[in-house]
Amino acid sequence: QVQLAESGGGSVKSGGYLELSCSVSDNKFAPYSLGWFRQVPGKEREAVAALDSDGHTRFAGPLQGRSQIFEMEYENTLYLRLFNLKPEDTGMYFCAAGLGVLPYGSTIDESRFADWGQGTQVTVSS
Repeated sequence: QVQLAESGGGSVKSGGYLELSCSVSDNKFAPYSLGWFRQVPGKEREAVAALDSDGHTRFAGPLQGRSQIFEMEYENTLYLRLFNLKPEDTGMYFCAAGLGVLPYGSTIDESRFADWGQGTQVTVSS
């Protein structure tokens, strides 16, 4: 089981920027996928972005065009940069790991991610 721990959440004003990080245990082996998901109040958890060990990336939801995902393999850390944040982006952000590369297509299938972190809170004020 891969262990994950998120950090970097916090409170920012509308239009602000945050960089979330996720420490990933070193027992993941290619092929693998890593992803970011979020749960905003009153809604189900949704995908934000994902990447895989082949270098593919996917983005989803309202943060498309306002987010960047990348991995520093030598640090065993996954990052999510969030730009131009809006109050409706307020929520808990989770990172997750799964076996295998991302399947072909534009969607991010949450069911493919078996291991999850505890989440980090992002709060955006107007």
